[in-house]
Amino acid sequence: MDFQKFVDGFHTMTCVMSVEKLPNGKWGKIRIVAGNKAYVDSIENMPDMPAALSKKFIPNSEYQNYFPQDQNFELFCYNSAVLKKPTHSYVHPDRFDFWFNLFSLPLDADDGNLCYCTYTQEVTHEADSSKMSNVSQNTAAEVLNTCIKLRGASDLRTAMNEVIKDIREICGAAYCGILTVEDLAQSCSLLAESVSSDFVEYDPNWYTPDFYLIAKTWDSVIDGSNCIILEDEQDLLILKEKNQIWYNSLVDAHVHSIVLFPLKSGFDRLGYIWATNFDTAKTMHIKETLELTTFFIASEISSYQMFDKFRILSTVDLLTGVLNRNEMNNRVMQLSSDSREGRKNIGIVFADLNGLKRMNDNHGHSAGDQMIKQAALILKEVFPNQEIYRAGGDEFMVLLRDTTIEQLHDYAKQIKEKSSQKESISFAVGVCLEEDSRQIYTAMKLADVNMYEDKKKYYEQFPEQKRN
Repeated sequence: MDFQKFVDGFHTMTCVMSVEKLPNGKWGKIRIVAGNKAYVDSIENMPDMPAALSKKFIPNSEYQNYFPQDQNFELFCYNSAVLKKPTHSYVHPDRFDFWFNLFSLPLDADDGNLCYCTYTQEVTHEADSSKMSNVSQNTAAEVLNTCIKLRGASDLRTAMNEVIKDIREICGAAYCGILTVEDLAQSCSLLAESVSSDFVEYDPNWYTPDFYLIAKTWDSVIDGSNCIILEDEQDLLILKEKNQIWYNSLVDAHVHSIVLFPLKSGFDRLGYIWATNFDTAKTMHIKETLELTTFFIASEISSYQMFDKFRILSTVDLLTGVLNRNEMNNRVMQLSSDSREGRKNIGIVFADLNGLKRMNDNHGHSAGDQMIKQAALILKEVFPNQEIYRAGGDEFMVLLRDTTIEQLHDYAKQIKEKSSQKESISFAVGVCLEEDSRQIYTAMKLADVNMYEDKKKYYEQFPEQKRN
């Protein structure tokens, strides 16, 4: 067959690929046998590539002479050339600033262990939603179901657990999970997971506090592609050469195959989704489904994280990191109207900084801000698991449930002791306990009165701290 004459009949960038079929069901060398002018130009005149670095195309050369080696690309060609399946994919590999619309058709031109297919690509800078949605009917239905569940849920974690269960079943996998990653904080969080009842080797303690150290290595294995697909022990051994840490983790978790996709919003990596011990007979369908599903999952996570940031901005005092007055008012209103049976009592601690106005007058508001920050840190030490609010410029309120008046006085003592260890930090403290949490306004009023009595005693003892 005259492959050159064949590809010259295509207008779009097209070439013929050869795939070496190996006896173990894998593939060997993959070559670009012939390319039409449009395809050869894409190699020899790559955009944004200096002319000195461009390579002359030589027919029947291994593809990695011109592009970085990519196992997903090799699997794409193998499925078409060897398994004789028409193949389509719409991808955005991280290593390129392009979207690729890829088509491959098997050719009936096998020569011994060499199998052939066409490879056609369209390249655009911007994503095309019509191409992204050009998937099989089954995939479209599965992705639509995911979108409906995500958009119809009021709780992200609940929705993600439902979706991840569906994805695990689509993949025929033993396990499926979603991990969010925060690189600045060097941390990660398991957002959702689903485990097959048949996965008897599953260890529920696999997710350890230091798992971020493993997750942060995944990008080096993805290496500019858009996913990782490891179908068997042989693929895992290849992983072992690249990433021993992750390989050991997979072996310990009894993983024999894995497909993993990064979750991205624009250029930001939000986390990962993966399935282990999946049905390898459905690999291409799984890849097609996850390529599209991850787009919507990442979008939903991004929206939730953005909403959460706005929520934090609206509820947290930015100077100190404790809850702000607006959130305090909402909480007080909620408790005052609580009509449920079995309500817990309510304890209030008011802590007011002594000498803040004098600090501002003598040393400036920057020094005053540092004083407020130090005060908040002391309260966080004394009340690590309680609700701390910045009620005003120099005033904090702590809300406690199911406590005693003795505990409240002990907390007041701790505040005094810890503040005495800090230069220029002193609190006036007042406490009150009400057995019915609906009487929170009364508790706040009495705690405030007690606090001002304590402040009066302080200024009687240290009159020089009064504002001039």
